[in-house]
Amino acid sequence: MRQYFSRPDGYAGLCGHLRCAVAERVIDGAPEFMHAVRALFIADAHVSRRTTDADLSAFAARMAALSPDKDVDGFHLYNVGGLVTGNTVFSPCTPYGVIQLLESEGIEIEGQNVVVVGASNIVGKPMALMLMNRNATVAICHAKTRDLAQFTILADILIVAAGVPNLIVPQMIKTGAVVIDVGINRLPDGRIAGDVDFAGVARKASRITPVPGGVGPMTVTMLLENTILSAERALLQERTSRLGAQHRSDGAG
Repeated sequence: MRQYFSRPDGYAGLCGHLRCAVAERVIDGAPEFMHAVRALFIADAHVSRRTTDADLSAFAARMAALSPDKDVDGFHLYNVGGLVTGNTVFSPCTPYGVIQLLESEGIEIEGQNVVVVGASNIVGKPMALMLMNRNATVAICHAKTRDLAQFTILADILIVAAGVPNLIVPQMIKTGAVVIDVGINRLPDGRIAGDVDFAGVARKASRITPVPGGVGPMTVTMLLENTILSAERALLQERTSRLGAQHRSDGAG
C-alpha cells in the first residue's frame, strides 16, 4: 500500500508543519505501509512573512524525525546534504524536474554558464548544486544581488525562481539563451504569470518554458517518480529481510 501527501494549497507556500493527522503517525511510528511522505512547503513570499520562527522550528524538528528513505520531496537534511556530494536518496522535485527537462531536450549542461535567480532552500540552492554536479559553471543571484542584468546577460542557461512577476525582460538575456521559468505568481487581475516576460524573452531565447504548463508538470512527475522509487525500495528491503529470515530458519532446522 503506497501513500503520500498532496499539497492542498498548491505549489506556493511554506508551512512549518505537516497538515495531516496521518503525518503525526508517520513521524511518531513510521508505519511500515507508509512508503513515502510528503512535506507541505510554502515558497510564496507573502505567506513566508506570516510564518513564525516557532513554525519553522516545528517543521525542522519533524523533518529531522522523518526517515530520508520516505522523504520524496527531498527536503530532509540528509537528502539536502547529499546534493553536495551528488549522493542523495531523493532529489528535490522541482530542481530534479528542471534537470530532466534540460536533459530530455538534449540541452548541454556541462561547461555551460548557468545563472540561477533565487536562492531558496527549495529550488535555488539545490538547483545550483545539481548543476555543479553536472559540471556547469553556476552563479546564484538573489534579492540582494546588485545589477542583476550583468549576471543574467552572460547565461547560456537562465533558471529563474524568484517569485517576482516579469522580473526578467528581454534586454537582460543574450540571444539564444535557454530560459527556464520556475516562478508562478498570481497577478491582481487574477492571471497567472511567471518570473519572466514570456512574450518578450521568447523572441530572443532559443528555448523557454511557459507558465503555467512548463516546470510545474515536471515537478509533479518527479514527485511521482520519487514516490514509486520509495515504494519499490521498501518492498525490495521487505523481500530481502523475509528471505534472510527464511534462510536463517531453514539453517536452524
